[in-house]
Amino acid sequence: MAQDAAANDVDWEKAEGVPSLSDPFIQKYLTGRDALVEQEKKQRSDRVFRENLSPMAAEACAIVDQIRFEEQQTLWTKEYEDSLDNEHVDVFPGMMFSLAKDRMEKSKLWKIVSKMPKGALLHCHLEAMVDLDWALEEAFTLPGVCITSRGPLSSPEARLKTAFSFTYSKTVAKDDVSVWAETYAANTPILLTAAADSFSDGGRKGFIEWIRSRVTITSDEHLRHHEGPNEAWRKFMSCFPILGSLIYYEPIYRKFIRRLCKQLLDDGVNYVDMRSAFYTPYRCAEQGEWDKDSFNMLAHMEDEIDAFKASEEGKSFWGGRMIWTTIRAFDKRAVIESMKQCIEMKLEFPDLIAGYDLVGQEDLGRSLADLAPELFWFRKKCAESGVDIPFFFHAGETLGDGDSVDENLFDAIVLGTRRIGHGFSLYKHPLLIDMVKEKRILVESCPVSNEVLRLCGSIMSHPLPALLARGVPCSLCNDDPTILGQGAMGMSHDFWQALQGWHNLGLAGLGSLAENSVRWASFEDYTAKEWVQDLKDGTMGKGIRAQRLKEWIGQWEKFCAWIVDEFGVDENLDPAE
Repeated sequence: MAQDAAANDVDWEKAEGVPSLSDPFIQKYLTGRDALVEQEKKQRSDRVFRENLSPMAAEACAIVDQIRFEEQQTLWTKEYEDSLDNEHVDVFPGMMFSLAKDRMEKSKLWKIVSKMPKGALLHCHLEAMVDLDWALEEAFTLPGVCITSRGPLSSPEARLKTAFSFTYSKTVAKDDVSVWAETYAANTPILLTAAADSFSDGGRKGFIEWIRSRVTITSDEHLRHHEGPNEAWRKFMSCFPILGSLIYYEPIYRKFIRRLCKQLLDDGVNYVDMRSAFYTPYRCAEQGEWDKDSFNMLAHMEDEIDAFKASEEGKSFWGGRMIWTTIRAFDKRAVIESMKQCIEMKLEFPDLIAGYDLVGQEDLGRSLADLAPELFWFRKKCAESGVDIPFFFHAGETLGDGDSVDENLFDAIVLGTRRIGHGFSLYKHPLLIDMVKEKRILVESCPVSNEVLRLCGSIMSHPLPALLARGVPCSLCNDDPTILGQGAMGMSHDFWQALQGWHNLGLAGLGSLAENSVRWASFEDYTAKEWVQDLKDGTMGKGIRAQRLKEWIGQWEKFCAWIVDEFGVDENLDPAE
């Protein structure tokens, strides 16, 4: 019957005069059309990387293309959609992160991406890189760790909104005081174990889940796009003081830094540029007062990174540095004081401090134009102090178009930023795109973060493919995994989302993004001229960047060989499928 129907269709087409795909003029059209597609792809930022793939890497990329195609047909199905038990959810490859997370972690692509050498993590915020379950278990075992609240947490609404934090007290709290009671006096320290065990909804286990709900943008919160970005940002910003108060106590902090390095290395990340606002106070174990500056925090960070690199398990870790950040909503006096401290700490820790940035919601914070007097003052004071602290600005993390927030991109570029954090609105600016390419400025793209904070509905509507198509150098970053719901400190979730969501990318595109991260990492101090020249030289240079690029290429080739060995080769494989 099927053959008869096909024959009838052919007869009908001939009778109607419909041309066949095999007709010469249709073939000529398709040839010209394909040439146009290839012409556009030559402008992509990953073109050179693709053209230089080894035979082994090219084979691995073809295998991953096939796996991706197969999983789109089998993993993202109507049956899975029904299992979500949500009539408003449509399943598709690259769907909303919080709904796709469990499914993606069961896929072959996840296994592949998890083992991928990802190079360097260039954009993350230290307070949001916490393995929460581990950190709480550490806190439970330490004497004197307490919880304190601005008011009683006696009702569901209070537990949802009242500010609280972790602290340390040598004075044991009275047994008859409970943070869950209406009689609780604001800011009274309550022993953490007592507060957790007396939690009314499930004891310690319920307490941990409550903490998680306060330091994570939940799936439900993520999907409320009708509320707009500002509401998501309010929750987002409320998480940082809680997480900071948990980790900025020396016995936990030292272990946290070591553990973070290990978790990153296990995910294929060899180097990290971290950011911290230096807002939450730090406390040493033997001191009775909180630190007045960040000296001990940075000293302990440097100690633990060095110790991890010197260990057997950390010998392949390249290290980490700190980009000093100031909250952009601060007034002039607070910004200047933060800048002074940055210069002081650069003099104390020249190998650890890599640069300067301003953080916080751009839409509600001060613009870079408004901050220009402080930024020029900072440059002058750096020169007087004999230090060079380059800019790595957040810019364009907004839905705005032509407003003062969107125009932060202009200021960031003119002020000489070496990388742009997020750059979400950059695709709207053709002139700036040309300038970014000319000046060799990399965009630190954070797709999961942009989605969860409601700048886009899913990875499918993220603007990064537009930047890649226009030749803009970019890398992938995880930004704030504790808060955003990744549940792991590495970058595999962002890499997986990009691989599954963007057909033009593929494994080769992911490889190019990872190589970019190594090329633009701030392994050591460079003058502006040295920075650009080192980027141009790449593997042909003589410094640490060239060495790291060569090491990453070796890791990439081994990874591609593993893919070929693990998933086999289909002689009839058609990468175009």
